[in-house]
Amino acid sequence: MSAAIQERFEFAPPPTPGLVRAMLLAILAHGVLLAVLTLGVQWKREPTPVTVEAELWSALPVEAAPPAPEETPPPEPAKPEPKPEPKPEPVVAPKPVPQPDPSIALAREKEKARLLKEKQVQQEKLAQEKKRLEQEKALKEKELQAKTAADKLAKEKAAKRATEEAKAQEAERQKNLKRMMGMAGTGGSGDAGSTGTAMQSSGPSAGYGGRISALIKRNITFTETLANNPTAEMEVRTSPDGTIISRKILKSSGVKNYDDAVLNAIDKTERLPKDVDGRVPSALVISFRPKD
Repeated sequence: MSAAIQERFEFAPPPTPGLVRAMLLAILAHGVLLAVLTLGVQWKREPTPVTVEAELWSALPVEAAPPAPEETPPPEPAKPEPKPEPKPEPVVAPKPVPQPDPSIALAREKEKARLLKEKQVQQEKLAQEKKRLEQEKALKEKELQAKTAADKLAKEKAAKRATEEAKAQEAERQKNLKRMMGMAGTGGSGDAGSTGTAMQSSGPSAGYGGRISALIKRNITFTETLANNPTAEMEVRTSPDGTIISRKILKSSGVKNYDDAVLNAIDKTERLPKDVDGRVPSALVISFRPKD
């Protein structure tokens, strides 16, 4: 027997119990009914009447009398109509219970399993789509927060620079006023402890430029190896308290990455220290070389 047939009998419904007993009871009932019908037919049968004729002779001859006038014989009584014999009721055999086809049940189970699997796959897709949307939403929120923070920082820096530029302009105006007052009188524009004889100081001290150059070089990040040692000249403008207001390239080194690295280093420095006279020059020109 093949595996397919075994599987089919495995899913087939169990056989109807008591089939043999039901068949025996049906045969017995039919036999009793047949016996009762046979007995009823014999009990209704009437016996056949026996007719006897006899002739009487006298001892002497006697003339017979004339025949009597013919009389109409009385009508025979109507025979009762025979009752119709009861017809035996037909025995209805029990209808066989239809046995379900195992292949149909198996196909239904397979279809049910397929629909369940499709439902699970659809639910997994919906869960993945929901997770993806949540991740995209969180990423957009992070990007928005980062952009907001960057905009806020840029605005703060712009406001700070504007304030510093305003302070620098005010200091320059005060400086010009002092210079104009010095030109009008005999005093100079230097500090009270200054020993010079000029109207104003002409520039920073001899070692101030080297100090500033060394301070900015510590913030330069440049990892490329160059064959030569080009020079980049930068102009740095500051406020009276030493805060860097602006910077620009006066002479490029010819290597854009090195120029950008120097500009970034100046931005990181933010503020320059004071010179020996207690002041910070408003403008400085500083040279930088990658191998120095």
